[in-house]
Amino acid sequence: MASNADERQKDALHAKNNPRIRESDVRKVGITASLKYEEQHFIDTRQPVWNYSRFTDDAIANFQNGTHYNLYEYFGNTQLEVLNTPGTYFAVWAPNATYVSVAGDFNSWNRQSHPLSVRQDSSGIWEGFIPNIGKGVAYKYHIHGYKGIRLDKGDPFAHFWELRPATASITWQTDYAWQDAGWMESRAAHNALNAPFSVYEVHLGSWMRPDKNNENAYNTYDQARERLVPYVKKMGFTHVEFMPVMEHPYDGSWGYQGAGYFAPTSRFGTPQEFAALVDALHQEGIGVILDWVPSHFPYDAHGLFMFDGTHTYEYADMRKGYHPDWNSYIFNYKRGEVKSFLISSARFWCDRFHADGLRVDAVSSMLRLEYSREEGAWEPNEFGGNGNIEAIAFVKDLNETLYRDFPAIQVIAEEATDWPRISKPTYEDGLGFGMKWMMGWMHDTLDYFKEDPIYRQFHQDKFTFSMMYFYDEHFMLPLSHDEVVHGKSPMLYKMPGDEWQKFANLRLLYTYMFTHPGAKLLFMGNEFGATAEWNYKSELQWELLKYDSHAGMQYCVQQLNHLYRSQPALYEKQFKPDGFAWVDLNHRSESVIAYQRKGNDPENDLLIILNMTPVARPGWQITVQGNKTWKELFNSDSKSFWGTGDLQNPAITASPANDGGQLLNLNLPPLAAIVLG
Repeated sequence: MASNADERQKDALHAKNNPRIRESDVRKVGITASLKYEEQHFIDTRQPVWNYSRFTDDAIANFQNGTHYNLYEYFGNTQLEVLNTPGTYFAVWAPNATYVSVAGDFNSWNRQSHPLSVRQDSSGIWEGFIPNIGKGVAYKYHIHGYKGIRLDKGDPFAHFWELRPATASITWQTDYAWQDAGWMESRAAHNALNAPFSVYEVHLGSWMRPDKNNENAYNTYDQARERLVPYVKKMGFTHVEFMPVMEHPYDGSWGYQGAGYFAPTSRFGTPQEFAALVDALHQEGIGVILDWVPSHFPYDAHGLFMFDGTHTYEYADMRKGYHPDWNSYIFNYKRGEVKSFLISSARFWCDRFHADGLRVDAVSSMLRLEYSREEGAWEPNEFGGNGNIEAIAFVKDLNETLYRDFPAIQVIAEEATDWPRISKPTYEDGLGFGMKWMMGWMHDTLDYFKEDPIYRQFHQDKFTFSMMYFYDEHFMLPLSHDEVVHGKSPMLYKMPGDEWQKFANLRLLYTYMFTHPGAKLLFMGNEFGATAEWNYKSELQWELLKYDSHAGMQYCVQQLNHLYRSQPALYEKQFKPDGFAWVDLNHRSESVIAYQRKGNDPENDLLIILNMTPVARPGWQITVQGNKTWKELFNSDSKSFWGTGDLQNPAITASPANDGGQLLNLNLPPLAAIVLG
């Protein structure tokens, strides 16, 4: 890195060779080392806004071509010094504007006093340096747009915003002294496809609150660092996935309709405090996945919609540009500047906040032109198909860029259809994601477990169907927030039977999930059997943990995480066909199902037996290949989990089977799973 003196000499030399800068200004050498930019234009110190730029011709060309992926280093607000004068540089893209000014606390929100200058290169970028504006100043862009419309917009590239319902941006940067070098150096092994990947999905606003009766009271990022980090560590999850932390206007959108694609929400603190939360998780060996939403955005007046009076960020054709499900607007993936904006946003979270991956929301709606549209309400692409060609190209470029620049991360698609090759590399004609949510497994599994156990024998094919297509993708098994809202009921009450059977069924379901191939995701509250649907306005029902049934459920999930992380057979080949084998599907009437999980060493192989009915089955016989000595590693009916504890397998006897394998004599508890290793 160059020294401050080196930087000043470089800036002075550039100024000397620029005829638009006066020789007298060269001698001032007033541009400090904080300016590491390729180009500075004429600076007129007589104006309230100095004509100053950080853009090069190459930067402009890449921005317009959709190939500029670090726009956050150019746009927005940047505090720096020009000619020994501290201030803030502003840059905003408003290609159809006729006038743009900065109004804020510093000028009593005067819309006329501080106009920006438009670049004379048809880029549509308005910019300028305003002296004596520092960190922490609220501002907006006042825009005269198409047909004279007057707009006041927040800064799309701001790193910090006012706390809602206020809507101004705040001058701020993302500087932070990271302490997670150990994690960053080793995280490739933690995030690999052959590593345990158990995700705790969290909505920060409602995980825990300082006042559970006040929906406007939040734990700060610092309080989350103190409380959430040790909890996740204790529970044994390998990763946390935060529902969108990007700034958003409406609490009820849960962050999925955002306005600030480069800003952690101010609901919980500053960008530095959010960085400290990520840092603390990393220091405890816990990865951080962020939900990210490049599919749509809301129509709030201060946001991206009709940014300069026209369809700047969204498609102008509402057959492509409007989301009927969410009353929101779809990014124009064909426009180079929008593509640069979105991929820069994705890189920003991995670069500035050390995210270990992104879970990309609503991918299906991006790929399909007919998504949630009636016949005649959408137009086929140029080849007559239903694919959004620009969105497909964008997704491929997104994934290629992220894996090129951050090879140790995972990019995960929330995609709910049968679109092929979602998690295959682009060089194999895939979309390039690292993983995909396995929505089919989730729906089929929950449908099966909702059945009264007496009828499960008639639905075994639905239960086993997941392995027919599992190897088409790299799947993550999600039991997410979507399954416990909007009248779908909490996980516990999806289970049939009396109270004991509900808990037993849920422990059985979780054991099946953790021993099924693939990564895992469990939404907060599911781990202790919440009895109410998730409500973003209140905290989780932590008071339930005073009951043995819920505390036992929580301990069961903790031990399942330990089992998953400690048994190589559960993760070494979790995406390979030879990592799984059915052992017994021939007892439909009893609803007993058995399968094996296999790792690199046969001695580590596991045998899992699921008893899907409340009938205890002592002395159950099962044949398994090989001559391994087996012992019980996990029993979901353990008393410590609020099970009966009546049937265990302290010593497993084996005898030769007719087919050359082993005949095992086992005790199968009711509505329970046992894991042998």
